[in-house]
Amino acid sequence: MNKYFPFSAIVGQEQMKLALILTAIDPSIGGVLVFGDRGTGKSTIIRSLAGLLPKKNFAVSCSFNCENSDNLCDQCKKKKSIVYEERATPVIDLPLGSTEDRVVGALNLEIALTEGRKVFEPGLLAKANGGFLYVDEVNLLEDHIVDLLLDVAASGENLVERDGLSIRHSSKFVLIGSGNPEEGELRPQLLDRFGFSVNVGSPSEISQRIEVIKRRDEFERTPQNFLQKWKNKDLSVQKKIINAKNNLNNIKLDDSILAKCAEICIAVGSDGLRGELTLLRALRALCAFNGTTKPTLDDIREIAVYTLSHRLRRDPLDETSSEVRVKRQVNELIDGK
Repeated sequence: MNKYFPFSAIVGQEQMKLALILTAIDPSIGGVLVFGDRGTGKSTIIRSLAGLLPKKNFAVSCSFNCENSDNLCDQCKKKKSIVYEERATPVIDLPLGSTEDRVVGALNLEIALTEGRKVFEPGLLAKANGGFLYVDEVNLLEDHIVDLLLDVAASGENLVERDGLSIRHSSKFVLIGSGNPEEGELRPQLLDRFGFSVNVGSPSEISQRIEVIKRRDEFERTPQNFLQKWKNKDLSVQKKIINAKNNLNNIKLDDSILAKCAEICIAVGSDGLRGELTLLRALRALCAFNGTTKPTLDDIREIAVYTLSHRLRRDPLDETSSEVRVKRQVNELIDGK
């Protein structure tokens, strides 16, 4: 039985939950940046969503998590037949001090020294294939490692050419980075390459805090009963995600919506076109999840802050948060005020 905390039982943190759902529906949206203090349920939400998603068929005894015959690794291509098994969506943690070798993979030194053979030792990017790669304190990770992660997440492939080895394997995952902005910031060039940015915090209302404590306590004392209690609600969310993935290409975006998205991106000072492209993908995923066929201005109002707040240029004369600035610009453009 799944031992993750039920996704539907999580109290609050609606921004993060929706951002993860939308990237699960359409991974091309890009990674998710989550800013907030420790102990606010970030890793719990990620693992809960992974536990809720339908199981996937992975090749047995494959170091690269091959999912289908269309994109097999070199190991699986050499096999006469491939046996698949159902497994939950993987969630791989990337430790803060990870080296590039640990991330992308490298030569297995033990086999090289003892047997004289060159054998590739897969890294974390291989293990994350088909799932989520979670980096806590991503703002403290070395820039070149973050850049590497974003490159692989965007291309869906990991290419390793070193130590006389040339390895290419599938590495399709959703990158999720969390951190406290007070401890350090990512360079704007890296921020811009994440699809979503959301903020999480501890509940400010006593009733909410009590509910969080009660649910967590019940889950720890009687996990099976608690999972059964929330099973139907989780299945309902799972069904909506499956339907959304199937209907994603049926969502229509007319020119008026495209024009409004471009207008908003110009107004907030978003450089390049990543802002518009991410906003359009997010709108399509949101409509598919909500079961509608066309996005509305209210959909833009809901999702724009996720896609644009981390792309704003710094304004030394405006001390308001980036979220507030985006909401203000969006409301002005949509409401005409």
